[in-house]
Amino acid sequence: MRVEELMTSKVFVVEQDDYVDRVFFLIHYENIRHLPVVEKGKVIGIVSDRDLYKALGPKSNSSAIEDATGTNTTELHVVSKKVRHIMRRGVITVNRDTSAADAAALMADNRIGALPVVDKDNKLVGILSATDILRVFSKIENAGGTKEKE
Repeated sequence: MRVEELMTSKVFVVEQDDYVDRVFFLIHYENIRHLPVVEKGKVIGIVSDRDLYKALGPKSNSSAIEDATGTNTTELHVVSKKVRHIMRRGVITVNRDTSAADAAALMADNRIGALPVVDKDNKLVGILSATDILRVFSKIENAGGTKEKE
């Protein structure tokens, strides 16, 4: 089985000069966990939901404000950081012809949840997530039936 058979072709992307609020919007409203960062269609990085949460975490990006009663409260807000400040560079990618087993091994060995799928010019053509692989694994297991307990 090849990556092309499992990947998602409709990929939401961001650019390195986009603001983090765009990442927040896409992750929450499109229900995705990984956003490739592209420049002229080529993959230059990736941002995950974990990267976003780290950037928005209460220790680094919330402000302690004093309200009218004089008590300190913590307010979480989307900061005006750009994607370039939270993205991961040196992204591991695969191509359409990579075997699903090899892609799964890459993900497991590198502890990553998604692999951008690129063509020979490093242009983004899709994304393969751990969920895509698990979905197929589940279908294969269910199609094979369950072994009876002896």
